[in-house]
Amino acid sequence: MHETRSFRLGVAGPVGTGKSSLIATVCRELADELRLGVITNDIYTDEDARLLRSAGVLDPDRIRAVETGACPHTAIRDDVTPNLIAVEDLERDFAPLDVVLVESGGDNLTATFSPALVDAQIFVLDVAGGGDVARKGGPGIARADLLIVNKTDLAPYVGVDVEQMVKDASEARDGKPVIALSRTDPASVAELTEWVRTMTAHVRTGGHTPVDPGPMAPHSHVGEDGTLITHVHSH
Repeated sequence: MHETRSFRLGVAGPVGTGKSSLIATVCRELADELRLGVITNDIYTDEDARLLRSAGVLDPDRIRAVETGACPHTAIRDDVTPNLIAVEDLERDFAPLDVVLVESGGDNLTATFSPALVDAQIFVLDVAGGGDVARKGGPGIARADLLIVNKTDLAPYVGVDVEQMVKDASEARDGKPVIALSRTDPASVAELTEWVRTMTAHVRTGGHTPVDPGPMAPHSHVGEDGTLITHVHSH
């Protein structure tokens, strides 16, 4: 790997599952150990970037926003150019960086990163989305490098059996790693940070091959002129 090329780690999942909080946790735990940067994706705002900057987990200049002007999840699969430029600018400005985390929202059928953009990806679900969401599947759930079942501390309040949700997720993923995470649970936070350390080492030594989770499901969004735009993807 070129000395200015970081390990690029995608963090995706449905809106509201706690991706920004997860990234803040990783930065808080590993900023003294790894040289980190963050890229966020949103349609017209930089709100996620501003929230992370206000959390004080990194030098604010190391947290940058891409305003996609359309579905953020199409920008991480269909045309990765704005994100690649943002990542490469960050890598150049703060060389050498160890890890750049790239965040994008979507849903369990569309939020998957192109391997042209990231080396590995985390997919995030949360218990408030329902205990059955893991077994409903989708490319991110089934084939991301790591699946997070987030906000487990909320499970008693939303009637979710975390153990069963993790079991369903593991079955959907054919044994690929699943972490039940709560930012208030030090053991689960340690498990997450150890995974990031290990994957960083694998990427540095060429021991990891990026995996394409597969094409997004057909989906629609409203364009700037109010018309409905439908995306149908082929693999």
